[in-house]
Amino acid sequence: MKITKYTHACIRLEQDGRVLVIDPGVWSEPLALDGADAVLVTHEHGDHIDVLRLLGAGVPVFGPRSLRGLPYTPVGVDEEFTAAGFRVRAVGGRHALIYGGEPDCPNLGYVVEEAAYHPGDSVHVPEGPVETLLVPLQGSWLKTAEAIDFVKAVRPERAFGIHDGQVNERGLSSLNAWLQAETGCYRRLAPGESA
Repeated sequence: MKITKYTHACIRLEQDGRVLVIDPGVWSEPLALDGADAVLVTHEHGDHIDVLRLLGAGVPVFGPRSLRGLPYTPVGVDEEFTAAGFRVRAVGGRHALIYGGEPDCPNLGYVVEEAAYHPGDSVHVPEGPVETLLVPLQGSWLKTAEAIDFVKAVRPERAFGIHDGQVNERGLSSLNAWLQAETGCYRRLAPGESA
């Protein structure tokens, strides 16, 4: 499976001519959707979903029951389904707690083909093995120690950073160094880079 990272939280998965995109938000590049067969959305925040772009793309969208503004297939926690020919399992259920008791929202993580896990805005540890973890690096709801502990708890073969669109290069360098030193399985993918 080929994984391509786009700006912030957007990931594109390709296998055998099928294309599945996760979280094409307002900060991600429009080309992430080129040729997409389906889209998974973890939650309703704009950095994870660009409603207008998705309306124009005409691609099937799957997401939590709280999404508004576009046609989509609602998905629930622990539901298994097929999107773009990929087997997907929805896990988690809630956005990570935000500072000061700010309200959270539904948030689904997606385990795709038991090979890649995109948690959205959470550090929910799914049941079962995960080959590739997409680990959030920064958010108002996250500190670096939690990101490191998340990788250690999931125990993937490899981990790549997401949710990093608000961090400058100096900050990214520090975050990437910490994750790599503490987990042994982490490496950075720059926007547009594939693994």
